[in-house]
Amino acid sequence: MDKKEMRQKINEEIKKTEELIGEYRQMTQPVVPDVSIGRLSRMDAINNQSVTESALRQAEEKLRRLKYVLSKLGSEDAGICVKCRKPIPLGRLLIKPESIYCVNCAK
Repeated sequence: MDKKEMRQKINEEIKKTEELIGEYRQMTQPVVPDVSIGRLSRMDAINNQSVTESALRQAEEKLRRLKYVLSKLGSEDAGICVKCRKPIPLGRLLIKPESIYCVNCAK
């Protein structure tokens, strides 16, 4: 895969992740107490909000890594593990373009 194709894949993934972050932000709005829902329904809503907040943090971290990888594309550090300095396998980069660690270092 050449740099142009990789850049396109990363940009597509950034766009998807930004859209997902927007959806998560809408879903994490505070549960308004004056909404007439039952006590258990309110507890479910609060629990779902916590799960969504966690997913939001993960998506924001993924976006941060995607932008980092995109900034390194074209440099000698592109596709190199930040921990052990060995090349990250192409298969891993195709599946998870935000990878900054090789499989061994990601454990």
